[in-house]
Amino acid sequence: MTVKSIKPVLISGREVHPIIEGGKGVAVSNGRSAGAFAAAGCVGTFSGVNPDSYDADGNPIPQVYKNNKRTERFEELIAYAIEGGIAQARIAHEASNGEGRLHMNTLWEAGGTERIIHGVLQGAKGLIHGVTCGAGMPYKMAEIAAQYDVYYYPIVSSMRAFRALWKRSYSKHAKLLGGVVYEDPWKAGGHNGLSNAERFDQPQDPYPRVAEIRKFMNSVGLNDVPIVMAGGVWYLRDWDNWLDNPEIGPVAFQLGSRPLLTKESPIPDSWKNRLLNLVEGDVSLNKYSPTGFYSSQLNNDFLKELGERAARQVTFSRKATEELTGEVKVGARGRSIFVAADKQADVEGWIAQGFTEGMRTPDDSMIFVAPEKSQEILADQAGCMGCLSACAFSNWADNEENTTGRLADPRSFCIQKTLQDIAHGGSVENNLAFAGHNAFKFADDPLFQEGRNGNFPSVADLVEQLLKGD
Repeated sequence: MTVKSIKPVLISGREVHPIIEGGKGVAVSNGRSAGAFAAAGCVGTFSGVNPDSYDADGNPIPQVYKNNKRTERFEELIAYAIEGGIAQARIAHEASNGEGRLHMNTLWEAGGTERIIHGVLQGAKGLIHGVTCGAGMPYKMAEIAAQYDVYYYPIVSSMRAFRALWKRSYSKHAKLLGGVVYEDPWKAGGHNGLSNAERFDQPQDPYPRVAEIRKFMNSVGLNDVPIVMAGGVWYLRDWDNWLDNPEIGPVAFQLGSRPLLTKESPIPDSWKNRLLNLVEGDVSLNKYSPTGFYSSQLNNDFLKELGERAARQVTFSRKATEELTGEVKVGARGRSIFVAADKQADVEGWIAQGFTEGMRTPDDSMIFVAPEKSQEILADQAGCMGCLSACAFSNWADNEENTTGRLADPRSFCIQKTLQDIAHGGSVENNLAFAGHNAFKFADDPLFQEGRNGNFPSVADLVEQLLKGD
């Protein structure tokens, strides 16, 4: 098919190709990949969420936490993130050859985000042109960007979300609003911004949602500010009707999944090879994340275990009630709990299968796991370093009490632990593996077929194909 001309767009003060690298967290989008996108005349994005820093020999420094208190480990986390963010900004700047633009991606609901942004922008002054921020409602992002004279890019999934940000904060710093990122909550990888009014299993067409954002933007004088379409972007030819379209206005496209299989992508080969062999449906939305958000990830053994763990769940009481009359002996001490009579046989069956440890949830229920899984969960909860502003799994919160006020939830997992592991060579099957829902397209994408022989394309190769519409 013939594709309309893919025209440059003004982003962070410079005209670039309308192609933006998605800022995948925990060392997955880094300075090397960001620098390559910038060098190709696009926008490179490195992650400011637990980025790697390096020793004198260029080896990543393991993020090992040495303090016993969670509050002290939280300070270690922030220090690691600032040091890593500065390191990635410098690498990206050098690799960019002065071309394109360089952005840092942050998550507002990650632990210590505000302090980390300040620390990186201070330490890498002049190297970062824009900050992208999602996962929550980053009202303060405009004010922070203004302090450092950098552009800011909120990630939203609806017009209502952007309108709230604009009215409360962004209208005061409109000149530095570099763009509005619309992230499709049904297609994007990682955490998604589905509202309570939207169903995860009923995806909506992004076009009318983005057109609604543009209509509001135009009403407040933001006609020339680009919208960035993120989530589900693969070939630009699929978005031909968005180009030169007054209902959409100036537009750029953010790609998260496709850059994963480039030479500059830092993910291990085992992960790259797994992505090459996906079929449609291998990525699904679930709500096991300790953030409370829906997230999209590979259907692997890690996700399967979480599902099985949640399925071995029953409402219980320590004393018999009118509804809970079935008595079950739990744990090494054989303590009694009471469950619904029609659930008693299920619970006894789980225990007979070796799932002997009952773990309380915050919702007056109990899940049943094997002893070794119980020990792993408790150790991970005890080792929390505060990587989220509020964590359901460990009950950490970045507040004066350092707690959510709720019981730690054993149905979830330590997200920092598993994302660090997979990014640095750990098992793809036994870790959280984020991916967009179109990742199955790798299997038939001509650009990546030589990857089966270990010959992955460069970022420059990918950009060349994108500009052709492919």
